[in-house]
Amino acid sequence: MRTAGPAGAMTEQKHTVIVRKLGQVDYKATLERMRSFTETRTQNTPDELWILEHPPVFTLGTNADTHHLLAPGNIPVVPVDRGGQVTYHGPGQLVVYTLVDISRARIGVRDFVCRLETAIINTLAAHGIEAEGRRDAPGVYTRGEKIASIGLRIRRGRAYHGLALNVCNDLEPFSRINPCGFEGLAVTSIAQRGGPSKLEAVQQEVLQQLLIELNAVPRNTA
Repeated sequence: MRTAGPAGAMTEQKHTVIVRKLGQVDYKATLERMRSFTETRTQNTPDELWILEHPPVFTLGTNADTHHLLAPGNIPVVPVDRGGQVTYHGPGQLVVYTLVDISRARIGVRDFVCRLETAIINTLAAHGIEAEGRRDAPGVYTRGEKIASIGLRIRRGRAYHGLALNVCNDLEPFSRINPCGFEGLAVTSIAQRGGPSKLEAVQQEVLQQLLIELNAVPRNTA
């Protein structure tokens, strides 16, 4: 919605987003919770951002080729309904699930992906890390190494899943897969690039950048 600002200028009215900081939570249970939220939300349901970590898990997107899963070992493998190939989640990686009605917000899918990438890029810049998105491979890269992944599912104009930013996580599990389906793709983290080595030092900045990109104000909850 747009309203008249100073001198008759039109400004976009901010909307409220519920922010849930969930800590470290099980992947499968959270996936089911996301699906349930998306299936039962109505036209008037506020958007939500879920900020969390997962225990170690590999996830396979809807079109994932299992040949990219090289040696999972004792880390669980979970097929999921997002786009993309195989990726890894684990402690020290900041995950934000973006439960956003992009149809209501009049945001196209590609535009939404770009907004998530921009939020990450601006966060990294605040910590002295230069990064960029790639048109051919969604996510964020620094010096040719992947530092953040983006994977989404859009159902009836409503997005879920979201972004995963490597902050201070163990990167070894990425060597057990072809990350996002790219053989030999190097993966890095904020800590490895000389940035903060604690998730909490990055979490608030990512949230603020997402709110800017979504033109939203937060309502915090448990």
